Amino acid sequence: MSECFLLADGGSIMKVKLDEKNEALYFRLSEGNVVECEEVSQGIILDYDEEKNVIGIEISNNGSPLSQEELSNIEFQLPQN
Repeated sequence: MSECFLLADGGSIMKVKLDEKNEALYFRLSEGNVVECEEVSQGIILDYDEEKNVIGIEISNNGSPLSQEELSNIEFQLPQN
């Protein structure tokens, strides 16, 4: 599994992990305990903390490689609190 860190707006750091074996990409948006997960679209899972804030996003393709076009067109809507 590969891991890198990206500097986001406001100086916060986002962790990005690539799991090549399982063909999944994970974005950790902030620290905290994951208490709930929800699949909001096929292959897109959101992780929530205790206060229902999204703290992680996993994008997977369940064994079928995604093309560059598919990756550039991934869309999902975050739930409203």
